Amino acid sequence: MLEVHDLLVDYNGIVAVDHLSLQAKAGEVTTLIGANGAGKTTLLKAISGLLQPAAGEILFDGKPLTGCRPEDIVRRGVTQIPEGRGLFPYLSVYDNLMTGAHLRRDRAAIQRDLEKVFAYFPVLKQQSGKLAKDFSGGEQQMIAIGRGIMANPRFFLFDEPSIGLAPLIVRSVLDTIKAIAEEEGVGVLLVEQNANMALKIAREAYVLELGKVVLSGPAEELSADAGVRKAYLGM
Repeated sequence: MLEVHDLLVDYNGIVAVDHLSLQAKAGEVTTLIGANGAGKTTLLKAISGLLQPAAGEILFDGKPLTGCRPEDIVRRGVTQIPEGRGLFPYLSVYDNLMTGAHLRRDRAAIQRDLEKVFAYFPVLKQQSGKLAKDFSGGEQQMIAIGRGIMANPRFFLFDEPSIGLAPLIVRSVLDTIKAIAEEEGVGVLLVEQNANMALKIAREAYVLELGKVVLSGPAEELSADAGVRKAYLGM
């Protein structure tokens, strides 16, 4: 579904993503793990069109995304859930969710997707008129995921969804992300600081260091790798 080939991204001559290649399939979670500064967020920004690569190619369903505007990439079916959630704090839950559908005109389908969001996160339906700023961090992450669903994507880019959340909430959020991938048949590329949890919900994983893929394979195998366990899992 998503393919990245030999991608190079630099900031004023400083290489952040160094000839990186990966693949992510529909219906499953693919995770990126690595230390801060490894190039994970930069890669997501390049895929979503917020940064233009110096070289390489990004394909979605076999067609190039490289050089496309961010709004066109959203129309193609790729949606990013940014680090920090990026909500409108003084808008209601409902209004925040509907910002995700601002490029759509299919009203009946928009309503179906809204009901889908409420099925995943019943608390949002119960308090849809409440301002986003008045929710807990975990609930705000639910709103951010729901807003992404409202874009009707076929592929999600998640950037650090567990930041600032309690461990129990982290598990719930990541389990929901896995359920969305499997139940909706969409692809997910997940950047997550909690490497242990990310590897538990992912099918495939890539380890990044200084913008390069240094290890990749089935997530279950990487979670058992001694080097990965020592460097990223604290074991």
